[in-house]
Amino acid sequence: MDIASLFDVKDKVVLITGGGRGVGEMIASGFVHNGAKVYISSRSVRTCMETSKRLSEISGGGKCIALPADLSKYEECVGLVEEIERREGVLHILINNSGATWGEEFDTYPDTAWTKLMTLNVQRVFTLCQKFRPLLEKTEGWSGRIINIGSINGINVPGLETYAYSTSKAALHMLSKHLAQRLGPKITVNALALGPFRSKMMAATLEAFEDDIAQNLPMKRIGEPEDVIAACLWLSGKGGEWVTGTIIPIDGGSLITSQAKL
Repeated sequence: MDIASLFDVKDKVVLITGGGRGVGEMIASGFVHNGAKVYISSRSVRTCMETSKRLSEISGGGKCIALPADLSKYEECVGLVEEIERREGVLHILINNSGATWGEEFDTYPDTAWTKLMTLNVQRVFTLCQKFRPLLEKTEGWSGRIINIGSINGINVPGLETYAYSTSKAALHMLSKHLAQRLGPKITVNALALGPFRSKMMAATLEAFEDDIAQNLPMKRIGEPEDVIAACLWLSGKGGEWVTGTIIPIDGGSLITSQAKL
């Protein structure tokens, strides 16, 4: 078996939530470049449409299609599932990347932050996995794949006061393990615990502290698109079909740096 076949996603139908920008856009570009039919969904219609147009111009034979939706809302998750079922009748790979964060001091941290983040970062991931299960199981000769985008902040306590975010990512990691146990062998479920990447969520932090953050990592740099793309292609291809229930750090060594300080 050649190396290329282990990562082959050509002609696979992929949905990436939060695919309009940041890490989601990075992942989408990798699948389009490698010949997949990629649907991206995010709340911003304009961002979604602009990104799909731009990514569809990438060489590699794939295409990118925008299906904007506010995935914090149950009914819009259901509508997204129905639309992909109508168009494709199958889904090979679901990548749950949509998420939000909230940073504020402990004494003023609002109750609404918990509702917003636990709903989008955890509850709606479950909703999409639940509703897409029939389409993920229709992949003849292929195990459906679910990849949840988690965070190293769901493993080690972050330095910032992002209480609901870190808790939601820890919950997402456990949800991924629980789903893997329930949905195998027809579907694999894994999570990527990402370190610092260039995204809207990280923009302000990197603008102020990128050099310090990078120099504190063993790899001395911030994550590049290829780092997360490679992990997703591996888990989505033949090479990743016996991997399920794992939380894989893609973090440049962030976790071992954090552990060294404890």
